[in-house]
Amino acid sequence: MKLLRNILDNQGKHFHKGGKLEKFFYLYEAIDEFLFTQGRVTASSPHVRDTIELKRVMITVVYALIPTVIFALYNTGLQANLALAKEGIASVEGWRGMVLSLLGTGYNAESVLQNMIHGALYFLPVYIVTIAVGGLWEAVFAIVRRHEINEGFLVTSLLFPLILPPDIPLWQVALGISFGVVIGKEVFGGVGMNILNPALTARAFLFFAYPAQISGDKVWVAVDGVSRATPLAELADPSMNLSVTWIEAFIGTIPGSMGETSTLACLLGAIVLIYTGIGSWRIMISILAGMFGMTLLFNGIGSSTNPMFAMSPAWHLVLGGFAFGAVFMATDPVTAAMTEKGKYIYGLLIGVLVVLVRVVNPAFPEGMMLVILFMNVFAPIIDRIFINGNIKRRMLRNVG
Repeated sequence: MKLLRNILDNQGKHFHKGGKLEKFFYLYEAIDEFLFTQGRVTASSPHVRDTIELKRVMITVVYALIPTVIFALYNTGLQANLALAKEGIASVEGWRGMVLSLLGTGYNAESVLQNMIHGALYFLPVYIVTIAVGGLWEAVFAIVRRHEINEGFLVTSLLFPLILPPDIPLWQVALGISFGVVIGKEVFGGVGMNILNPALTARAFLFFAYPAQISGDKVWVAVDGVSRATPLAELADPSMNLSVTWIEAFIGTIPGSMGETSTLACLLGAIVLIYTGIGSWRIMISILAGMFGMTLLFNGIGSSTNPMFAMSPAWHLVLGGFAFGAVFMATDPVTAAMTEKGKYIYGLLIGVLVVLVRVVNPAFPEGMMLVILFMNVFAPIIDRIFINGNIKRRMLRNVG
């Protein structure tokens, strides 16, 4: 580490003011601050001492996402190997098949290692493209605006691949993350200024632009030409039988977007976020309360034509992107409600609306992504209501 520190210090003179690479100073600074602790300190009082900063916040979220990433690798490979066995396909075509042949890895769904290696060949390219293209846009805007590159993209770049199907074309990944970073964040002014979650904005763009790859009722398995109905779609269709058990759905060994299937992995991430204070437990609990209340209401109403009315809260919890959205997307500190009371209303409405979308519109049995984006728009209004109410109460106290 000392050698690396010396190299950066020796090259730093070229990037500081007056150097021949001055215009690229913020790229140099981003690399320096990513590898080492911030070297600048407050020179004069008053100031607040604290160990938390944006980099530590983002790194904590990355740590919380590790269980979902690990399971994404495993389940992506598992679903691919199961599909290969079902279709009677002996091997995978293309470069992935060549890599697996060179590694001597088979297609045994019972092997955890083989599943993870196979899954990595789908997840890692998507992640690499996301980092490369999204990072390029971050650098471009940093250079043009002459400000530092924030660590916020570390989280966005990991969230985005986790909410994508495994077999999505890489050019669509590049297009989606470009839209998410530029339109979802940078046009608002960058980190801390955006009102929409960039990762969800990117996925919403792909959903509407290329519905064949990201649909509401089918998911592409990591095998060419193979797709399966999602469990939510099976529940919504009276002619179909549910192909998974509740415990399988809770653990996550079901088809779906790469990182959204495991409620168990999401709960482990929730523990990390709540323990560190990075994620709001108020929002998570309120989403659960809204979902339970609305589900029980529909259960009580019932329907002879729509089986989604009878879907229990336990199934809503473990299917689709509900758990992942509630833990990692809805709690985004920039786009969520910020007032303590506002967080309860914000989360409650997300829980209510996602069940409403799933049940009333069985043609689109997911809903979590669009509901969170919808509530991102209303989060500032919710905060303003409570802030204005607090101002009025203080004014009345002062007058009295």
